[in-house]
Amino acid sequence: MAENSVLTSTTGRTSLADSSIFDSKVTEISKENLLIESTSYVEEEMPQIETRVILVQEAGKQEELIKALKDIKVGFVKMESVEEFEGLDSPEFENVFVVMDFQDSVFNDLYKADCRVIGPPIVLNCSQKGEPLPFSCRPLYCTSMMNLVLCFTGFRKKEELVRLVTLVHHMGGVIRKDFNSKVTHLVANCTQGEKFRVAVSLGTPIMKPEWIYKAWERRNEQDFCAAVDDFRNEFKVPPFQDCILSFLGFSDEEKTNMEEMTEMQGGKYLPLGDERCTHLVVEENIVKDLPFEPSKKLYVVKQEWFWGSIQMDARAGETMYLYEKANTPELKKSVSMLSLNTPNSNRKRRRLKETLAQLSRETDVSPFPPRKRPSAEHSLSIGSLLDISNTPESSINYGDTPKSCTKSSKNSTPVPSKQSARWQVAKELYQTESNYVNILATIIQLFQVPLEEEGQCGGRILAPEEIKTIFGSIPDIFDVHTKIKDDLEDLIVNWDESKSIGDIFLKYSKDLVKTYPPFVNFFEMSKETIIKCEKQKPRFHAFLKINQAKPECGRQSLVELLIRPVQRLPSVALLLNDLKKHTADENPDKSTLEKAIGSLKEVMMHINEDKRKTEAQKQIFDVVYEVDGCPANLLSSHRSLIQRVETISLGEHPCDRGEQVTLFLFNDCLEIARKRHKVIGTFRSPHGQTRPPASLKHIHLMPLSQIKKVLDIRETEDCHNAFALLVRPPTEQANVLLSFQMTSDELPKENWLKMLCRHVANTICKADAENLIYAADPESFEVNTKDMDSTLSRASRAIKKTSKKVTRAFSFSKTPKRALRRALMTSHGSHGSVEGRSPSSNDKHIMSRLSSTSSLAGIPSPSLVSLPSFFERRSHTLSRSTTHLI
Repeated sequence: MAENSVLTSTTGRTSLADSSIFDSKVTEISKENLLIESTSYVEEEMPQIETRVILVQEAGKQEELIKALKDIKVGFVKMESVEEFEGLDSPEFENVFVVMDFQDSVFNDLYKADCRVIGPPIVLNCSQKGEPLPFSCRPLYCTSMMNLVLCFTGFRKKEELVRLVTLVHHMGGVIRKDFNSKVTHLVANCTQGEKFRVAVSLGTPIMKPEWIYKAWERRNEQDFCAAVDDFRNEFKVPPFQDCILSFLGFSDEEKTNMEEMTEMQGGKYLPLGDERCTHLVVEENIVKDLPFEPSKKLYVVKQEWFWGSIQMDARAGETMYLYEKANTPELKKSVSMLSLNTPNSNRKRRRLKETLAQLSRETDVSPFPPRKRPSAEHSLSIGSLLDISNTPESSINYGDTPKSCTKSSKNSTPVPSKQSARWQVAKELYQTESNYVNILATIIQLFQVPLEEEGQCGGRILAPEEIKTIFGSIPDIFDVHTKIKDDLEDLIVNWDESKSIGDIFLKYSKDLVKTYPPFVNFFEMSKETIIKCEKQKPRFHAFLKINQAKPECGRQSLVELLIRPVQRLPSVALLLNDLKKHTADENPDKSTLEKAIGSLKEVMMHINEDKRKTEAQKQIFDVVYEVDGCPANLLSSHRSLIQRVETISLGEHPCDRGEQVTLFLFNDCLEIARKRHKVIGTFRSPHGQTRPPASLKHIHLMPLSQIKKVLDIRETEDCHNAFALLVRPPTEQANVLLSFQMTSDELPKENWLKMLCRHVANTICKADAENLIYAADPESFEVNTKDMDSTLSRASRAIKKTSKKVTRAFSFSKTPKRALRRALMTSHGSHGSVEGRSPSSNDKHIMSRLSSTSSLAGIPSPSLVSLPSFFERRSHTLSRSTTHLI
């Protein structure tokens, strides 16, 4: 076979010999030489040999190389031709040749002369790391494949194999002739052979030859490594390479899905019966007989071979998944093909069974074929946990619950001579609890544990954070209910009417409060993560297909299994209510059951309250992402979003008149933001999820305690749906009037103002929230909504914005706003002096530039007007209107 042949290059050296053997011989020779040298050193001191670099031709013109050699303090000379080598050869130096191109004639001459040859990336890499030049018995151009051990299979052309081996050696890789556990990558030209099968079972990456060629193309990149996942995954051999599939027994929708998956995984598909097909994938639960006699070269396999290959990210062996009908001549023929009809058939059958079991464990593929089932991913929701009357019957009906995969009961349940109604309900409670524990065990053992295991074939199926999001606190819930089930089992086994069932749930009520809220509150996120990963990650989709078809799942999807914890507590409350009805009044457990039911309701109320808090925190995060420049201190555990209101500014504050302003009312503050005029870029989270760009710009985060009065502006012809806030900032002595017009009819103005006043009153600890509202005429506060949507008004606002841009454009030294405001405040002082100080030359320069830019714009820029000056202009008007308000 080609893969076992020994190839000889033009120089007479063996190219495909196991390079590890050659390296070990070099090491042994080096050790012997070292021993001889150490012995002779005692008799006479040996002269030291200095390393010298010879830059060949173009390498001598590279300033970067010369600088790198100086950094590592290695002497060098330049050489233009091989003829000059005789004059440079000296026993005092160990010459290392740096060659730019390993394909030209100069390199071949040096290689034939057994010279030590390296590439420029080696020198640059040593300079970067501060290391000496490495010793290599072969020409070494770069270290892209350093520490990689490669093995080849399926190559029939000698020249191609020699070329690939040479490139691997040039990049620092090692070649193994035989495949073993030390091989890090298998380079395959086909998907058959013993080496391929062993590599699949060990999870060794199987690569295309293009991987080596592309790595060589990037040989001059300084920090490039061919084993990096992002680069390597582009050249992995897909599971269905060289495979042509056809499908039998599947629905049109499922068949279309499998055909798309086939193309995604490197294969092709053809109609049923085409002679070119290599595999026929059969739905064994539906197909009872094949419609034609398959050819000998056609693999007729179960569908688990298809999904198992995708999950492992490698073509699975067909032997384990052959489709055969029971009690047929074909089955007997397949048994004879496995050599089970020999005199030692029992021993060989046992050995074959052990081999298949071992291979099954290595490939981590279940022998249970998947069954088709309708998806219910869009039909599940949490709802209210307090509405226990709407609990699905499936949560109580234990007849369809998956079988237990944990330890069996210690004792069989005794049946009293006369079964009381209380005993019947208690038995049902125990049975449903036992089934529920089995479901949790199935989720953990069948799904969570395999996903968390290290060394999965083909690498991790899901990231650790995705696994945590999906399963959450399921293990903690499992531990609590396992204890409850054990206590109920002991009670049922040693049944007595006077024994208390309520005490069991009271005993674990605190544990239920700790474990359930983290899972229930994030169940929707868990479900969304499953749906997203199943669509985006074919291996996870195949993993679910295989495991959801196993008997333990009872033909239920992972989402359907995970909703059971959401349903469990309401169903337990129903059973405890039923148990209380059948408990005599004189029984001590009657009052205990009432306490247990009350504790369960408290747990569910706590879950609902915690869920509301979680949703409120999520809303605050949404505000932070939507508002550009939003203060970080908005995020607080005690804060919650109450209402969002869309408005238009009617005054000069908090922004220009006509600007679209969004008010976010929180329980203790008010976030004011305006619509951004230009949205740039998007936000990308660390996990790669792209968020939409922020559509709002932060203006001010105002504590509700600063709102002194809420003005309900009366409706007139010139004023509609308007209100105003009278604000007293802590750093100012004057009042500020913020006036707005509501633009949405979803929330009536009256309801909005009452809501705002109620939270203002709560913040300042006042009970009379109604006294904060004051009805006012628009004329008293110069508030009107006239012509807000007219063409003239929009044009006026556009001119104001243009004037700001022109003013900023002609400000040649980008002076900060604070400096401009300080300059304006200085100009408003006592005729050019503030507190007895004359303006400096810098102040005069700023004021002169401000006057020139304002005259150029034609309109005074509102962005350059300081807030105190605005208070001074409006104080006379507001004082008359607000004196009687405060």
